[in-house]
Amino acid sequence: MILLHIDSSADTADDSVSRRLTDLFATTWRARDGSAEHRHRDLCADPVPVLTPAYTALGRRVEREGFVPPAKVPALIENAAEEREWDLTLPLITELLAADTVLLGVPMYNFAVPAALKAWIDRVTFPGAYTDADTGENLLRDTRVVVLMARGGGYGPGTPRESFDFQTPYLTAYFGDLGVAPENLHLVATELTLAGLLPHLAGHEDLAADSFAQACAAVTALAAT
Repeated sequence: MILLHIDSSADTADDSVSRRLTDLFATTWRARDGSAEHRHRDLCADPVPVLTPAYTALGRRVEREGFVPPAKVPALIENAAEEREWDLTLPLITELLAADTVLLGVPMYNFAVPAALKAWIDRVTFPGAYTDADTGENLLRDTRVVVLMARGGGYGPGTPRESFDFQTPYLTAYFGDLGVAPENLHLVATELTLAGLLPHLAGHEDLAADSFAQACAAVTALAAT
């Protein structure tokens, strides 16, 4: 079993709530099976380069060919810039396809996901990469994806800023469209993480602690199964 653990917070491990949650999951998951493989990718320490025109040119050429599998993409590369883009992209695709469980730590930045994570998403979403060339079946249908979200304020159901949550609908739509089965996609959020810092959130510390405790319980249960 392989766990692909991806952190996208710009904060250090000491300050990042999302990193604390992913560490809890990974620690619990490794304790369950000591022989399992844990691969960690820190998108802040090792950023994924944003796309260039060469990436999109190669992607459109692949689409015109009918979504060829990754093994056949090199035959369609026309120049050094496209080769560089593919060299940056293929290892990430291979890493994602190899994972049995994908663990994502996702803080809320300006109501959505961090740019570091969006760069990874844009690059791994290469045409045809997740479709079996022989059967047409999606290669991620059995992949388990666990998304652990941290939010400085309150955006849960019934809160005044519920409609400001662009994390949950975006990640749900993205992984669903990528081919992850609904029953294999798990999203856990902890809220009010800045209650002890921001004056306008003063008085919500107990709610923040309760939200974090519930998230930890959900994370532990997911990691243990």
